[in-house]
Amino acid sequence: MTTQDHTIHERLTRIFQRVFDEPGMVLHDTMTAADVARWDSLSHINLITAIEKEFKIRFTTQEIMGLPNVGGMEALIKRKAL
Repeated sequence: MTTQDHTIHERLTRIFQRVFDEPGMVLHDTMTAADVARWDSLSHINLITAIEKEFKIRFTTQEIMGLPNVGGMEALIKRKAL
């Protein structure tokens, strides 16, 4: 993992911890909504909004729908933000 990837991961972890109110949450690349008890449609909107704000990016609906897991989300952020 590069320094840049590590920074994205750390920032994304803080967002997930805040949105899901789980300070000890640890993200892994294969994590999906099925792995997080509070990850419902409303929290998903809050999560996407927080990510867009933090990284100063915008996702298309198609991009959001195509995200398979947290690893895919990190890769998309890296492509869009840098």
